[in-house]
Amino acid sequence: MNNTDTPVTVIGLGLMGQALAGAFLKAGHPTTVWNRTASKADGLVARGARLAPTVGDAVRAGSLTIICVTDYQAVRELFGTSDVELDGTTLVNLTSGDSAQARETARWAEQRGARYLDGAVMAVPPTVGTPEAVILHSGPQAAFDAHKPTLDALGTVTHLGADHGLASLYDVAGLAMMWSVLNAWLQGTAMLRTAGVDAATYAPFAQRIATGVAEWLPGYAEQIDSGSFPAEVSALETDARAMAHLIEESEAVGVNAELPKLFKAMADRSIAAGNGGKQYPVLIEEFSKPGTD
Repeated sequence: MNNTDTPVTVIGLGLMGQALAGAFLKAGHPTTVWNRTASKADGLVARGARLAPTVGDAVRAGSLTIICVTDYQAVRELFGTSDVELDGTTLVNLTSGDSAQARETARWAEQRGARYLDGAVMAVPPTVGTPEAVILHSGPQAAFDAHKPTLDALGTVTHLGADHGLASLYDVAGLAMMWSVLNAWLQGTAMLRTAGVDAATYAPFAQRIATGVAEWLPGYAEQIDSGSFPAEVSALETDARAMAHLIEESEAVGVNAELPKLFKAMADRSIAAGNGGKQYPVLIEEFSKPGTD
């Protein structure tokens, strides 16, 4: 079979599930769908999808089943019934969850004879089916390779490794980046608004700063991986003085300073541990510790 002949099943038809099924249909795949609320399939059925009466019937319709439901508990509930035969099937679970749930669900699925890939959709529904949609997968390389031509219909698909928990970890690591960038931008925007500068004026400047900082990451990664943090650009103690200035300026203009205080608290702990003369990535040691709350 070529990649457009491969029958695909999609379980779960929220906004993301509908987008996934729609991408398969657009690529020409025979697509079977199932959802607790069957009416959510109406638009897909009108485009050529087949609505299965049960989860078991949906899984039997093809060798590749994509799951996108509320949580991992729902996955187990839906697929744990006696009429759902998983032996010989490949499950690609794009349900959001944590890495422990991914690994546990992989063991559960494999005990029932399924090949299991865990995944994460790093995209919003309207971009699914375009290169802009990044879909992460983790689990057996062979299972990914066997279905990559079909999965390519969803966007830019990537295999991260055999550990089923990697996709979930990459997902939350991406969220950490997203919220950190957005919160830093909001901090600066709030400060500049006190001087009459609107968010639209600041945004292009902030983009340049974010892009410039992103260019440091490969070099900083080398320091982290080697465990050596020479101060090639700036020492942490110098950065801490700049953090103090950010806190002072925020408070002076009446803007919340919780975020920069968090930055400085971590830097201060690292400096107290003897790292003041090292470069900023030495803070990985603070981030690698359990939280105090």
